[in-house]
Amino acid sequence: MNLETEVLGFKLENPIMPASGPLVGDFSKIMDISNRGVGAIVTKTISTKSAVVPRPCIYAERNFVMNAELWSELPPQEWIDNILPKLREELDKPLIVSVGYTEDDMEFLIPKLDPFADAFEVSTHYVGKDIERIGRIVRKIRSLTKKPIAMKMSPHIPDPVGFAKMVKENGGNAVVAINSVGPSMKIDVENRRILFGDKNGFVWLSGPYIKPIALAMVHAISSSVNGIDVIGVGGIRDASDVVEFLLAGAKAVQLLSSALIYGKDIYRRIIDNLPKVLKKYGFESVKDVVSTELKVEFSLEPKHPRIDLDRCTLCGICEMVCPYWAIWVFKDERKVVLQEEKCFGCGLCESRCPVDAISGVFER
Repeated sequence: MNLETEVLGFKLENPIMPASGPLVGDFSKIMDISNRGVGAIVTKTISTKSAVVPRPCIYAERNFVMNAELWSELPPQEWIDNILPKLREELDKPLIVSVGYTEDDMEFLIPKLDPFADAFEVSTHYVGKDIERIGRIVRKIRSLTKKPIAMKMSPHIPDPVGFAKMVKENGGNAVVAINSVGPSMKIDVENRRILFGDKNGFVWLSGPYIKPIALAMVHAISSSVNGIDVIGVGGIRDASDVVEFLLAGAKAVQLLSSALIYGKDIYRRIIDNLPKVLKKYGFESVKDVVSTELKVEFSLEPKHPRIDLDRCTLCGICEMVCPYWAIWVFKDERKVVLQEEKCFGCGLCESRCPVDAISGVFER
C-alpha cells in the first residue's frame, strides 16, 4: 500500500506528522518522534523570548487534553545555535519550523531560522481574529523567505475561508486547521477551585472532542479555496480518523494530544494500521483518498429507523433517548415498537444503538 502524499511541495513517505507542542520541544524529543516513522517533523513554536509556563500545565481524560502550555520555554538562540543545526544534520525528512507570532517577531526570527527550515508553520493563536493582520504577517514572512509557509488557524477565526484566501493572496502555501479550542476550564469541585490554568484559570482544549470542528473547517477551506494545501489537525487518534481528514480535503495530518492521552507509540500504530484501513474502505493509496471528492447530501424528507430484532439486546437506550417519544421497548414481549407518526427521522436512536441494531435513517 502506497502511503505517500505531497504537501508544501514535499513528497512524504506517509501523511502523519506531530503537531507543534511539548513532544517536539527539543532535539532528543524530536528525534524520538521522528524515529516512530512520521512523514515530517514540526517543531514546538519558537518565538522571540522563552515562554514562562504555569505548572501544572497539562491535564487529560480519555477524550480530551486541557493545557496551559505556551510556545517554547527555550530561548530562540538555543534553537538557532544548537537544536536546529543538529536536526539539520540528523533528520532524513522535511523539517517544518513553527514560529510565532507578530510581524516584529517574524522580522527577528525568520532570517535566523531560514537556513534550517524546509518550511515554516506560523501560529496565529495570540494575534487575534483580524484576518487583515494575519495577511500582513504572511506578507512579512514572504518578504523574508522563499520557503513554503503554512498558517495555523485557530478555531476562533470567524471566517475560515476568508482566512485561507488571505493566506493565499499574501504568499502563503497552506493552512493548518485547527489549533486548540479555548478558553476552557477545569474545576475541582471538592476543593472549590479552578484546577489549573493561566492567571484567569483558562486553558486550551484539544484531542478527540474537537475532531468534528476540525473536520468541518478543513472541508470548508479545501472545498472553497483552490491552490492552497490543507493540513488537518484536531482529534486524530487512529487510522480511520486520518482517512476522514483526507476525505475532508487535507493532504496530510498532524496529531499530538492523542499521544498525550494514549501514549507516544500512537504514531507508529497509526502508520502501521493505515494500509489495513485504506484497504477496508476500498482505497489503493493515500493519494487515492486525497483525490476522492467528498459527497454532500441534503434532504428534507424523513427516513424512519428499521430495527433488527436478531441483533437487538432490548437495552432500551433508543427509548430512553428518543426526543419524540416514538420508539418503545417491551422486554417481556421481546419487541420494539416504532410509532412512525411520531418519528421525526432525526437519527438519534440509530447513532446511539450500541449493537448497530437500528438502521435506515442515515442511508442514502
